[in-house]
Amino acid sequence: MGISNNEIKKVKALQQKKFRDESGLFIVEGEKMVDEAMESPFHVECVYRRDEIGEEAMKRISSLASPSPVLAVVRKPEDTYVSDPASLGNLLDKGGLFLALDTIRDPGNLGTILRIADWFGIDAVFAARDTVDVFNPKVVQATMGAVFRVKLHYVDLPAVSDMVLERGGKVYGTFLDGKDMYSRALSTGKDAPVVIVIGNESEGISEAMAAKVSDRLYIPPYPRECSGSESLNAAVATAITVAEFRRRDNV
Repeated sequence: MGISNNEIKKVKALQQKKFRDESGLFIVEGEKMVDEAMESPFHVECVYRRDEIGEEAMKRISSLASPSPVLAVVRKPEDTYVSDPASLGNLLDKGGLFLALDTIRDPGNLGTILRIADWFGIDAVFAARDTVDVFNPKVVQATMGAVFRVKLHYVDLPAVSDMVLERGGKVYGTFLDGKDMYSRALSTGKDAPVVIVIGNESEGISEAMAAKVSDRLYIPPYPRECSGSESLNAAVATAITVAEFRRRDNV
């Protein structure tokens, strides 16, 4: 099986968000990742193998410095972009633990956060519309396959937060002036939905989302009275926070 110049141009174009949005497609690279895509509910449109199309053609369609032996073109799920937050009501009615990503911009951070969500069984991830595209090739690679297992919805975060609060749930966020997370009672999502807000890497949680936070938490350093760093990386803070919520769930 060969590949035409026209196909090469179309696949190469998927490295840009504009063309991913227009086509509804994205690329997945690596044998393990492509296998996961094929085993998932995602629809795989086409698979290109280096042995079939040649080394030079694979270099042209790959987004990696060292192209992998296989690349797939995959269709995006239809429910990734949510125009009406009310459509998520049934998901929240069941309770559960969710993440809300308040303008995460770094592809590596988003990919790692999805891996964390996958590991800790987060029910779904909500993302502000200006969060980096989950189908960006760097994000997809960083998820290590979690992109196929974790539901992510781009949606109006304040509206979703209101829906959580209306259902008797909690909206948590970490702040430097928050209360020590380890000394606070925490709802874990068993009886009502719980959302943990993860703020932007440099600016933290936005004013719009801070106004929706019902419980302000703080991750204390060690020793508590002496912090060397100003703050934690967004993905690291996510892991620490979610791990504590899941620990409480099992106590």
